[in-house]
Amino acid sequence: MKRIIISLCTISLLATGTTFSQEEKEKPQHQETTKTGWTFGALPTITFDSDLGFQYGALVNLYNYGDGSRYPQFDHSLYFEVSRFTKGSGINRFFFDSDKLIKGLRTTVDLSFITDKALDFYGFNGYESKYNTAWEDDEGDDYATRVFYKHERKMFRFKTDLQGKLSGEKLGWVGGFTYYNFDINSVDIDNLNEGKDEEDKLPDVDGLYDKYVEWGIITDKEKNGGPLIYLKLGIAYDTRDNEPNPMNGVWTEVVLQTAPSFLGNSDWPHTKLSITHRQYFTIIKNDLSFAYRVGYQKTISGEPPFFAQPLIITSILLGASSQGLGGSKSLRGILRNRIVGDGFVYGNLELRWKFLHGKFLDQNIYLALNTFVDGGKVTTPIKFDSSSVPPGEYNDYFNQDKDSLHLSYGAGLRIAMNQNFIIACDFGKTTNAEDGNTGLYIGLNWLF
Repeated sequence: MKRIIISLCTISLLATGTTFSQEEKEKPQHQETTKTGWTFGALPTITFDSDLGFQYGALVNLYNYGDGSRYPQFDHSLYFEVSRFTKGSGINRFFFDSDKLIKGLRTTVDLSFITDKALDFYGFNGYESKYNTAWEDDEGDDYATRVFYKHERKMFRFKTDLQGKLSGEKLGWVGGFTYYNFDINSVDIDNLNEGKDEEDKLPDVDGLYDKYVEWGIITDKEKNGGPLIYLKLGIAYDTRDNEPNPMNGVWTEVVLQTAPSFLGNSDWPHTKLSITHRQYFTIIKNDLSFAYRVGYQKTISGEPPFFAQPLIITSILLGASSQGLGGSKSLRGILRNRIVGDGFVYGNLELRWKFLHGKFLDQNIYLALNTFVDGGKVTTPIKFDSSSVPPGEYNDYFNQDKDSLHLSYGAGLRIAMNQNFIIACDFGKTTNAEDGNTGLYIGLNWLF
């Protein structure tokens, strides 16, 4: 499946908004202007996908800096995103972030409805599941369908997280509540074929999701999704000097997230543990830094449904989704959701260089380049019964060896306005064809 990016992230510079503040105060660092009151940034969305159609829409992020005494820290942030593919996929999201709404607490609220006509699904346990590119190649002899490794998913999410202090300014607690409702099905071939020439239509054949359902690897109880309600509690240690792009400090979290049966999760109660450590080092003051992130997540009780296994636990949801491993939010360049297990570990190494500081439309702007290496693997595989797989087909879908390290590398560009609204462009490449080839991602924020 090929996607043509029509708009470039540099266009978004023209969409950054003007400020509604009444006063400006000069800061010595790069002569940056302190912002007060409200500012906003905006980014248009225009892409084309040969199967999903045209994507169109926009996102807007509003920031309130109050009297400017805490700049670049904001008092309130409101984020709105609406985008659509003409074939039905889309993102509808509102996100609110503030440490002023409730005294002594940082409050974030996410309300989203995300429809995906062709969500990636490559099986379980990384390299234990084979990925055959020939089945997706519509010009090859072994072609099955371009959406062989896809299924349809609609996801509604309401998520609220709170953070408070335990001791001093650095050590704190994390708590949260999340309600999901997943609606899952096979790819709607008739919908995606609508309006296409006969030679371009997708064949009506079973994909990997359909085969997993047929074989009982995905059970009848979980195959069409359902609701999940999570409670979250943990601790965090945070010494970052600047949250959007730290130049030094650490940010470490240990979190338990549970879906207890008494909240309506009687079909699949479970609990997961997440440990994430991030650290930042200054190489050249204000301009060049090195950052790394290591994370570990594992189910410690119960059996999650298959559609919950890709979810990566976060204290603050920086994007429309947090799932993987693989894709824009975890391992760039590797296929989205390529590495799914009951336990996994991942890491990111990144060098960040802010090579240009200046003003644009009276806003503080910096441009930055980054290079990165990402990696991860399954540590605890998902257990499933494969006895119903026809013996003659087993080797087409499964490997006998356990999962090993998946690696990717790449580079990117950041365009930042007032340090908080950060347009992100990353290009990643895998080191193993079993993980895909390359990935181009345009969105917001540094990865971590």
